[in-house]
Amino acid sequence: MYEAWGKRAFDIGVAALLLVLLLPAFAAVALAVRWRLGAPVIFMQLRAGRAGRPFRILKFRSMREGPGTDAERLAGFGRALRASGLDELPQLLNVLRGEMSLVGPRPYLPSEIERMGACAETILKARPGLTGLWQVSGRSTLTFEQRLRLDEYYTRNWSLWTDIMVLCHTTGAVWRADGAY
Repeated sequence: MYEAWGKRAFDIGVAALLLVLLLPAFAAVALAVRWRLGAPVIFMQLRAGRAGRPFRILKFRSMREGPGTDAERLAGFGRALRASGLDELPQLLNVLRGEMSLVGPRPYLPSEIERMGACAETILKARPGLTGLWQVSGRSTLTFEQRLRLDEYYTRNWSLWTDIMVLCHTTGAVWRADGAY
């Protein structure tokens, strides 16, 4: 079975602890986003959750409003915010609400489900994660198919030990901004 009660308990305990410890960083980033990019501070996007059920993922906004491509609207501040991974902090709330896990397949856009093919059945059994094998294996430098294979492998071979190892590797990957764009 993919998810044991221990995984959810681990998610709640660690996410709650991180929210308390990172509250000053959370507040500082929120103020910086408000000052540099204006309102709204939080960006919400529809993603496919467990069993494909849609949910709204939370992130600190990193793009300025207005015309232009995403690359053009992603200014220096937003680029740095994404590279640091701090834009993902609000997803700890998604974890506490049960929409996400700390570790799991990165939540796919609803429009990507069809592209997932046969992998979708396996991957969507898992609660999507704040981090996962994809993020610690190259992130944006990997193809969609490589991401699918990593997510499918994780879902089929989940263990609490794997989650702990992915979380440890995530710290290094974020510190080095591996695969960040």
